[in-house]
Amino acid sequence: MIKKFTIVASLISLIMLVLLTTLPAHRVYSATTSVTSSTDITISPVQGPGVGKKLQTRAVSVWPWYITRASGIVAVALLLLLIISGIGLVTGYTFKFFEPLNAWAVHKALGMSLIVAAAIHGFVLLFDTYVKFSITQILFPFASNYRPVTINGIHLGTLWVSLGIFAFYGLAAIIISSLYWIDKKPKIWKLIHILSYLVAIMIFFHGLYLGTDLTHGLFRTIWIVFGIIVFGAVIVRIRRARSV
Repeated sequence: MIKKFTIVASLISLIMLVLLTTLPAHRVYSATTSVTSSTDITISPVQGPGVGKKLQTRAVSVWPWYITRASGIVAVALLLLLIISGIGLVTGYTFKFFEPLNAWAVHKALGMSLIVAAAIHGFVLLFDTYVKFSITQILFPFASNYRPVTINGIHLGTLWVSLGIFAFYGLAAIIISSLYWIDKKPKIWKLIHILSYLVAIMIFFHGLYLGTDLTHGLFRTIWIVFGIIVFGAVIVRIRRARSV
């Protein structure tokens, strides 16, 4: 169900973008008037850019930014659900809502959807014309020069951007190990799976300092609440591990 919803939402967004960028460029005219006598008025139309053309230009220039923001929000929501469902599998709370096999299938679907959303979040930056990123800057930490960080006089490079890149690789390692090593190498899988909590912390700071919607107000409060929920979930998981 989650996979189908993600695919349908992506297709709808793509269709809307195509329709917007193919709008006909209607011409808009402004007029200058000149009075030659008390009764004769001459109107000279001046050709200007059409409304459709302006919409096309705006759509082409801003669509990467909106897709990056949207995919980032989706990725965070999926991460929160993934962590909660994972802890629910360990503590048994998830089984109150799903059968064991269905619970595992939902957890797996959340993980796959998360890695796709995270990949879109970074890949679309290649098409951003306002803040330009190269493939090297997207794939390698500290390779970009976007918003360098200085704390107490110590230059830390593009720390917040790099945390997002590290988090993506952490997610990839967690999902790949879950697909191939959960039965064959359970100890290694479990060790790698613990990275999910570290990934959540990196994503929290990545969004807190780079998210344009998180600078102030309601969304920043929601983001902080998200961090508190994840921290609380981790505490529950640690207590559970100690009691077993």
